[in-house]
Order: sequence, then structure tokens, then C-alpha cells
Amino acid sequence: METVELKVEMVGIHEKRLRKCLSKLKGIEKVEVDAHSQKVIVTGYAHKNRLLKAIRRGGLKADFWSPQNELLTVYASATTYGSLRFNNFNFF
Repeated sequence: METVELKVEMVGIHEKRLRKCLSKLKGIEKVEVDAHSQKVIVTGYAHKNRLLKAIRRGGLKADFWSPQNELLTVYASATTYGSLRFNNFNFF
């Protein structure tokens, strides 16, 4: 059994569309969707390129998940500038 992590751009109702696209493929055991971080984890026996192709055919933008995506998610989820540390330099 193989686990594939994907980054899928989802807005609202796209989760239902995503599950419908993946339900048509044979060999999928479980689909986990995290809409906040736009991460989808698919567990099963389907090939990862077929998963990606099925999602893209459904009209969603998708790519394989990379560690860089987690850093971008953490950076984007910081709601206030107080949680991020910046050096203040005054040039004038």
C-alpha cells in the first residue's frame, strides 16, 4: 500500500469535487483532506501519476506535496506581524 501526499488548491465546495474524482479510481483505500493547508493524503494501491491526472481532469490545480509547502503554509498562517520577527533598520 502506498501513501501519496498532494497539494491541491481548494476553495469551499472543491473538497466534494476532489473526493468524487478520486472515488472513480480503483485501489484507493482512504482519502484525508486538510482544506486549511490544502493538503490531501491518499492511501491505496493507485499509481501517484494517475491520482494527479484524475484530480487535474476534475478541474483542480494539483501537485505533489513537498517540504517547501509546509514552510509556506506556516508562513501564510501567521495572522499577525507580531508572530513573525523582523529586524527594524532605519536608513533615514
